[in-house]
Amino acid sequence: MQLLYRISYRIVNDEEAAEDLVHDSLIKANEKALTFPTLNDAKYWLIRVVKNASLNYVKRKQRERKAYERALHEDRRKVDSGETELLKSETVKAAQAALDKLPKHLKEVLVLKEYGDMNYKEIGQVLGITEGNVKVRVFRAREKLLALLGEDDVYLS
Repeated sequence: MQLLYRISYRIVNDEEAAEDLVHDSLIKANEKALTFPTLNDAKYWLIRVVKNASLNYVKRKQRERKAYERALHEDRRKVDSGETELLKSETVKAAQAALDKLPKHLKEVLVLKEYGDMNYKEIGQVLGITEGNVKVRVFRAREKLLALLGEDDVYLS
């Protein structure tokens, strides 16, 4: 019994699973009521049964893990309708037009923040202004953009 458990545990690397596999294998052996010429033949048969059950368990767990990963990382993008595409393109055009209307000092911080993926500190270093000043300018630029676009007229998804 201990030998069967150790074999199974080394394959599956899980105490509970190894115990269950050994238990199930012993039940199968009892149900089959096989007779063996020697005690060693019975022992080797049980070892093979436990080994195969353990290997099958590991394969099943790997398949389950792969299936879970595939489901988790499945492409969840959806195809937009023609109307949605049109609304998005109109919104992009309107946003670009509103961005062009912003004063230069507000436009440059917003472009660096939103399109350049820069943080406030980096923007401050590039423009030679303080981080606090960058935050104020980004806030004001966003407020001005909202005013120019009109909050209700923007399609956002």
